[in-house]
Amino acid sequence: MDRTDKMKRVYLDDERTPIEASNWEVCRNYDEFVSKVLEIGLENIDLMSLDHDLGDTAKEEYFGNVTQRNILDYDNIKEKTGLDCAKWLIEYSMDNNIKLPLILVHSANPIGASNIMGYINNYLNYKGFAETCIKNIIPFTC
Repeated sequence: MDRTDKMKRVYLDDERTPIEASNWEVCRNYDEFVSKVLEIGLENIDLMSLDHDLGDTAKEEYFGNVTQRNILDYDNIKEKTGLDCAKWLIEYSMDNNIKLPLILVHSANPIGASNIMGYINNYLNYKGFAETCIKNIIPFTC
């Protein structure tokens, strides 16, 4: 079956939109992400691209601590992040015995991006799969 017949792509970012937006299901926050994955079905998704910072307090933490001190303190972030989405995704994958799609991380936050990639790659390693979650920027518009 051709990818365009069934398979979907999910892009998680509170601000950016992929240039080829018609090829992506865009989610702006944790709740939209969970709803979209449940609506589509994880088995019908072949690619995801995740941002880490999904709201004002996450951005404040990025500009105040990450860029200035190279520290990320999740206690300062009030909204759920891309890491929360990754954690939900892995739990959902395990509970329903559905293999994860290819997951990319496009976050500008280097600590947040590393946290997401590490979390997903640890799970993939545990399951005996290659650690395929990498940082890769999907061309986007604001």
